[in-house]
Amino acid sequence: MPQILGYMALVVRDYDEALAFFTQSLGFVVIEDSLSKDRLGNDKRWVLVSPPGSGGTNLLLARASTPEEESRIGNQTGGRVFLFLHTDDFWRDYREMLARGVKFREEPRHEAYGTVAVFEDLYGNKWDLLELKHQAKG
Repeated sequence: MPQILGYMALVVRDYDEALAFFTQSLGFVVIEDSLSKDRLGNDKRWVLVSPPGSGGTNLLLARASTPEEESRIGNQTGGRVFLFLHTDDFWRDYREMLARGVKFREEPRHEAYGTVAVFEDLYGNKWDLLELKHQAKG
């Protein structure tokens, strides 16, 4: 039986500010944004975003609802790079992200596996923008 990762949860402070960053700064598309009730009757949103054209895992924007969850906003992995945004054209996406105000923590570099640079999301989580060498340009 084949398996895939369906969603990756990212703890956020506010749904709307997170949606604005991911759609406006990174160019992601909204897959779903729906309202539901949790077990206690509180309103919760189910918010999924994805890079354009992605057929892979979607990012679930999950608003922190406890003090412990709030303490993890921006540092879900202890300061390590958390997510890897693959691209078929590093320089196109790098320039677009810079123009949209995305904060890169380093200059782009060429590694044996491809071209990469670390950037931050609006909460400070570290991401890699990465064009793998073995990917064919579309």
